[in-house]
Amino acid sequence: MAKKQKKPWETKRVMDQIYDMKLWGGKEHDFFSGTGSHDSKITDPYIEALKAFFKTKEPLIVCDLGCGDFNIGKHLVTSAKKYIAIDIVEKLIDRNKKTFQESNLEFDCLDISKDNLPPADCLIIRQVLQHLSNAEILKITKKIEAYKYVILTEHLPMENFIPNKDIISGQGIRLKQNSGVNLLETPFNLKVKSEIKLDDYITDNNKGHIVTTVYQLF
Repeated sequence: MAKKQKKPWETKRVMDQIYDMKLWGGKEHDFFSGTGSHDSKITDPYIEALKAFFKTKEPLIVCDLGCGDFNIGKHLVTSAKKYIAIDIVEKLIDRNKKTFQESNLEFDCLDISKDNLPPADCLIIRQVLQHLSNAEILKITKKIEAYKYVILTEHLPMENFIPNKDIISGQGIRLKQNSGVNLLETPFNLKVKSEIKLDDYITDNNKGHIVTTVYQLF
């Protein structure tokens, strides 16, 4: 008799565990979204690139999908007409509400693959999709078609790679499979009006690069 395969945990439970067990590091912090959100060599150019982009537009309502510990988002709030920060981890959102308070800032606990997303002009999705299965990304892709701008950051291999190899949602990403998320390719096939690369950081260990692209959808 074939051994019954274990059903993967729901993404909410997985993300709760990552923060509870500090699987992304930061044992001295109450919540820690990984070195990619705290290493100034990575974060400073990213923040400046987004601020520069926002300056070229009328004040936008921005929705940050997967805001994490908000170590990056806190620098972008003043660049937005309104900033809505979303994460799936309820305890993290409760902590953020107490820690970061601005008149134009709102925090919501949502599962972005299942729940309705708030209206906005621009979505920020920074190193979030790379942790999710293709089935979840596909649900999210259908939702983001309603937004004018999507600022997407993904950790990608340096050389040519096969995009969108499937994974089970969790701590890891597709880099180990020499793959990465490309929303323009199958099975997502996002249609965009234009795309501009805002930032491209080659990691210290040369294991890929962290690429930020702004897509205009309409």
